[in-house]
Amino acid sequence: MISSYRKTNQSSNYQRDIMPNVEYQRLPSHAQTHLVVRGAREHNLKNIDVSIPRDKLVVITGLSGSGKSSLAFDTIYAEGQRRYVESLSAYARQFLGLMEKPDVDLIEGLSPAISIDQKGASRNPRSTVGTITEVYDYMRLLFARVGHPHCPNCGREIQQQTVQEIVDAVQSLPEGSRIMVLSPIIRDRKGEHQKVLEDLRRGGYVRARIDGEVRDLDTVIDLEKYKMHTIEAVIDRLVIRPPEAQGGEIDSDRARLADSVETALKLGQGMVLISIIEGEELTFSEHFACPNCGISLGAIEPRTFSFNSPHGACPVCTGLGTQVEPDPELIVPDKNLSIVEGGLAPWARSFQQGDSYMAEILEAVARAHSFSTETPLGELTDKQMQVLLYGSDKKVRVQHKNYQGRLHEYDVQYEGAVNIVKRRHAETTSDTVRNELERYMSDRPCPACRGQRLKPESLAITVDDKNVAHVAAYSVREAHSFFQYLAGDTEKPTPLSEKEQLIARQILKEIKERLGFLMDVGLNYLTINRTAATLAGGEAQRIRLATQIGSSLMGVLYILDEPSIGLHQRDNVRLINTLIRLKGLGNTLIVVEHDEETMRVADWIIDIGPGAGEHGGQIVAQGTYDDILNNPESITGKYLSGEREIAVPKKRRKGNGKSITVRGARENNLKDITVEFPLGEFIVVTGVSGSGKSTLVHEVLSRKLAQALHNSRERPGAHESVEGIESIDKLIEIDQSPIGRTPRSNPATYTGAFTPMREAFARLPESKVRGYDAGRFSFNVKGGRCEACRGDGIIQIEMQFLPDVYVPCEVCHGARYNRETLEIHYKGKSIADVLDMTVEEATTFFDNVPAIKNKLKTLCEVGLGYIRVGQPATTLSGGEAQRIKLAAELSRKSTGKTLYILDEPTTGLHFADIEKLLHLLQRLTDSGNTVLVIEHNLDVIKTADWIVDLGPEGGDAGGEVIAVGTPEDVANTPGSYTGEFLKKVLHERSSVKGAA
Repeated sequence: MISSYRKTNQSSNYQRDIMPNVEYQRLPSHAQTHLVVRGAREHNLKNIDVSIPRDKLVVITGLSGSGKSSLAFDTIYAEGQRRYVESLSAYARQFLGLMEKPDVDLIEGLSPAISIDQKGASRNPRSTVGTITEVYDYMRLLFARVGHPHCPNCGREIQQQTVQEIVDAVQSLPEGSRIMVLSPIIRDRKGEHQKVLEDLRRGGYVRARIDGEVRDLDTVIDLEKYKMHTIEAVIDRLVIRPPEAQGGEIDSDRARLADSVETALKLGQGMVLISIIEGEELTFSEHFACPNCGISLGAIEPRTFSFNSPHGACPVCTGLGTQVEPDPELIVPDKNLSIVEGGLAPWARSFQQGDSYMAEILEAVARAHSFSTETPLGELTDKQMQVLLYGSDKKVRVQHKNYQGRLHEYDVQYEGAVNIVKRRHAETTSDTVRNELERYMSDRPCPACRGQRLKPESLAITVDDKNVAHVAAYSVREAHSFFQYLAGDTEKPTPLSEKEQLIARQILKEIKERLGFLMDVGLNYLTINRTAATLAGGEAQRIRLATQIGSSLMGVLYILDEPSIGLHQRDNVRLINTLIRLKGLGNTLIVVEHDEETMRVADWIIDIGPGAGEHGGQIVAQGTYDDILNNPESITGKYLSGEREIAVPKKRRKGNGKSITVRGARENNLKDITVEFPLGEFIVVTGVSGSGKSTLVHEVLSRKLAQALHNSRERPGAHESVEGIESIDKLIEIDQSPIGRTPRSNPATYTGAFTPMREAFARLPESKVRGYDAGRFSFNVKGGRCEACRGDGIIQIEMQFLPDVYVPCEVCHGARYNRETLEIHYKGKSIADVLDMTVEEATTFFDNVPAIKNKLKTLCEVGLGYIRVGQPATTLSGGEAQRIKLAAELSRKSTGKTLYILDEPTTGLHFADIEKLLHLLQRLTDSGNTVLVIEHNLDVIKTADWIVDLGPEGGDAGGEVIAVGTPEDVANTPGSYTGEFLKKVLHERSSVKGAA
């Protein structure tokens, strides 16, 4: 009655007549259209109020450290998560722990929030682009349903087996063979399986093989609930007799075997096991078997293609695709050295420290094979090197003189350096020894699966003559084209039959959509099998963004942290279109961003400042793009309008006339390229995303230089040679990896400022009276630190399946030191007070202590005056960590022959901060050093002395040198995407000469 009443569109009458006393509460109209934040004081926020329009693309910008992330992530997102956790049951909350309420008075209009930051990339080697995006999961389903199985041995396509074929195969076994006919019921599944066992008893079965042991079913069988179990019903036990011995019973034996096989197939869902007593075990299936080799495949399921499951993973590498193997190039890093001089790296110390045992064996090997331990290894014959590395069958006579001077002789078989390292690595139980041996080992493709991660049986199943590993090796762009071809979306006819097309239609639709989303965010160059650990922060973030688009949720609040990081200007438009598309679904996007193009398309911009740290935390300007441009208080607006700019230098350096040349680089997607890097210049390596920049600079150039200059054990990427190394004396690589992985590491300890700070406290009269030395003021050793938290200031709480949570120590309340240590004051401040100062405050505080002031001043120069002196490394962003490393290097004396390598140093930097950074990099170059930067930012590119532009596309379509020269040269190079954008930037300064 009520439902029919509502259908008459008289709901208002219904409410008035039936429920007259009910009053409905509605949110204020402003709260329905805006996300309202009142009194936000988290971190450095100055009690700010802000109203953010819903269902819009909103950009939060401002100087680095001004409070952008504090507002977006630590206030809005944190409150959204807290409310979500509070909505769960008390049982669920006990696993999630208590989440603190952010320091804010009120937040209204808050939707369910999803954070897409740069820290989401898994470090698990089993996690790939395909598994993260679920593309590989659908691929497994596709191959399981329409794949064509082949014999892994002969390659012949496998057909289904009939009962008659199975019986014939069994009867062809050697006469006298005793066999059991088994039916697989349970395979590798946890549980007690009492119902399964009871069903077998009721079915009249007497025995079952459980976990490899035949047991009577009439006995009590208790299985461990949380262990994997395999249960196979024993159908029959037979002896294979020759036909002449069977006489007239030949037909009855065949009939009995056929009957048993039929029963086993029915019970085992098409599978039967023939176990030969004291022999092998044969698997037959109604589904697939090779008539030529006798090899049978089990049921083809999605898990058959999973490298994370024992049913699909290669048994040798357990699905990793690689194995750690001794590397001859790491064992013999320099062939110009002899054995005595340390040419065999694992035993270099044996000769230096006078360890006679290994030295005597190597001397014996040298005598036996006619060479000297003082001969450079490069002069040995191939056979002699083979003996040194891999040993020989021939024993050698070792002469040993004991401590009494007596000479003993004994025979030893020398295994070879490679085999010794491999054996000791497998046998040792010491982590220290294992880590030491791994310096001489590297990841190599698994010899069994050749890096494809799967069993031969899984790899023998194909679609269009391609197995799942071949397709997973495709780039996103190539895979998208392949699945379009399978779906019949191209001019070329699909290889799938009508039945297969019907089965695969929905699977292909899901795969194409997900690959399309990845292409939309500019990740078309990534391969599906690329491991997540190798992804940059920006790439991982854009993968998660693509996944969210695929979910098609609406009414969600998405908070993103600089999604444009690592993206070339050409691909930026695609990312922005993706954001607009996500907004179009009915979602609100809050993006912390410095990119000008993103700001131009934003519906609303919030500029936080005016400065960083204590000088920030206020709303400087908010409104549309035009509002920001016309606001005189906004530094961002001044850069956007052109009132302030990062100037193009009037002169380009010519360098010192020397250069480093990489010849024949062919690692990953590099196309056997030769690149010259002129020294004494500011060099930028750029190009579209995935074009090979990191491969060239990090994997080839940097590793080779580190090997030559600093005896690094890391193997450089494939190349012919690197020339000109003698022209530099030091390599300093400054990346965005954390300065430390524990709260103990902080800016003061990393830059070396903490040691003179402790010494300053130790020199105080009160410290001398009490007998306190500098160690008393260290939070890393016993004595002055708080022992409750062991100097961390915070307690780590393990959260099971969630990231660990850190809470303040209840004893020292985060001060890190005990009460007695905190009683010592320097200018009225304790050591804990000093660590809690901003770098800017500490620089003034220690104005009379040059050893401290100079290091802190450098941190201010790189724009980090706002961070705390003792701020835990775990709370620093990648950009902040990189600038701390840069400051540490700037505070040291330069030799003028140093090569600095930086990877996207503008990450997280505002226009004003980029201007500061460029001033420092130019200062380093002016001192005679060479600065090499991987970068997409046009403000950095236009100020370079020399540019190397790679492309033309990403992935397999990249890896070539498109343009080299000054910015003006690159701007005038046809086919250079970088040149196209650079030409617009340099247009107003076209009169700038290419060289001084």
